[in-house]
Amino acid sequence: MRSWRFLLSRRWIVFAVVVALLAWLAWWLGEWQFGRLEDRQARNAIVERNEAAPVTPVDELTAPGREVAADDEWRVVTATGTYAVDDTVIVRYRTRDGASGVDVVVPLVTDDGTAVLVDRGWVASDNRGTDAGDVPAPPEGEVTVTGWLRRDATDDSTVVTDLSTRAVSSERIGEAVDREVYGGFVDLRDEDPAPETPLAPPELPELDNGPHFFYGLQWWFFGLLALVGFGYLAWDERRGSPRRGATKEEGQKVRVMPPSTGSMMPVRNDAAGESRKAATRPNSSGSP
Repeated sequence: MRSWRFLLSRRWIVFAVVVALLAWLAWWLGEWQFGRLEDRQARNAIVERNEAAPVTPVDELTAPGREVAADDEWRVVTATGTYAVDDTVIVRYRTRDGASGVDVVVPLVTDDGTAVLVDRGWVASDNRGTDAGDVPAPPEGEVTVTGWLRRDATDDSTVVTDLSTRAVSSERIGEAVDREVYGGFVDLRDEDPAPETPLAPPELPELDNGPHFFYGLQWWFFGLLALVGFGYLAWDERRGSPRRGATKEEGQKVRVMPPSTGSMMPVRNDAAGESRKAATRPNSSGSP
C-alpha cells in the first residue's frame, strides 16, 4: 500500500473541502429541525395549559395597542358587546379539506366603545374576497362571545384593501375601520344568543410533534454518510494504487513473444554454434 500523502494533492483537498461543507450543512439542517421540534413542543405545552385555564375577560389579557403575550395565546376569553356588521373584514384564501373559502372577522363593540375583533369562522367561497353581504349575519343586539385569544400576524399579508385581507392584524384592521380595537383577536367558540346560520368554527392547532425529529435524524445521517464515504474512497485509493517507483506493468505477467525466426519453437544451437534450424535458411546455392 502507498502512504497517505496523496491526500495532499489538489484533487483530494478540494474533495475533502466539499465533503466537509456538505457534512456541516447536514448538521446545521438537523439542528434546525430539532430546534423546530423544541418550538413546537413549547407551543403545544402553552396551548394545552391555556385551554385548561378558566375563562377570562378579554380586557385582562389585552388592551388597545397592546400585543398579546406569547404565553397568553390560546387562552379562553369572553367579551360582551354589539357586532359592527358594516365593518366586517373578509380574510381570503382559507382553504379547508380541499375546498376554497374565507374567514369572517367582525368587530364586537363593547360598552366603552372599544372593539374586539372576532373571527366568527369559515364559509365556503371562491377565495377572492367574498363580499361581506354574502356571508351569514351574526346575532343582532348584545352578544356574549367566548373564544380563543390569538396573536396578530405581522407580515405584508396583513394589508387591508376594501375590507379584505389575507391575515388578521388588529392594528391594520383598526385603521381600516377607523375604530379603537384590542390587540390580537378572538377565534370564536360560542355566541350567546346563537346565530341563525352558524359558520364553520375556526380550526385549532394540531397538538403533535410533527415530522421534525425524523427529519433531523435524516439530515444527520446524510452528513455521517458523506464522511464515511470520503473515508472509504481514501482507503480504497491507498489500497488500490501502485507502490512508489513501480511501473504500470508491475504485477502483471509479461507476455512471451515468439522468436524472430518465425517459428513457435525456441531456437537451439548445436555444439558448433550452428542452429539446428539452419535448414530453414537458404544456402549459397539457393536451395534449402
